Amino acid sequence: QVQLVESGGGLVQPGGSLRSSCAASGSIFKVNAMSWYRQAPGKQRELVARITSGGTTTYADSVKDRFSISRDNAKNTVFLQMNSLKPEDTAIYYCNADIQPTGWRDPVLPYWGQGTQVTVSS
Repeated sequence: QVQLVESGGGLVQPGGSLRSSCAASGSIFKVNAMSWYRQAPGKQRELVARITSGGTTTYADSVKDRFSISRDNAKNTVFLQMNSLKPEDTAIYYCNADIQPTGWRDPVLPYWGQGTQVTVSS
């Protein structure tokens, strides 16, 4: 059984910073790409940032130059550093990982964290 457990998030004033982390645990053979998504009230879930196992990153235009995604492959953990936060960044943030659970013959399956609330407000 694979679990993704998130931590971080919270309430911050505009212009502030937050750091979230997400650790994958359980029966894991390989963790491929890891990502952060967010979903604001009344909106669809959207990709915020993604990092491959080799470290290649991509960002949504709305967070480029403000957010930074990184990972610790030894700990199967992904981080999201959020700087210069704006009220429009308010959302539930979900981590996602593409994982092969038990061996190289396994299909790559998506797993999701439970979500953490980020609120940017004065």
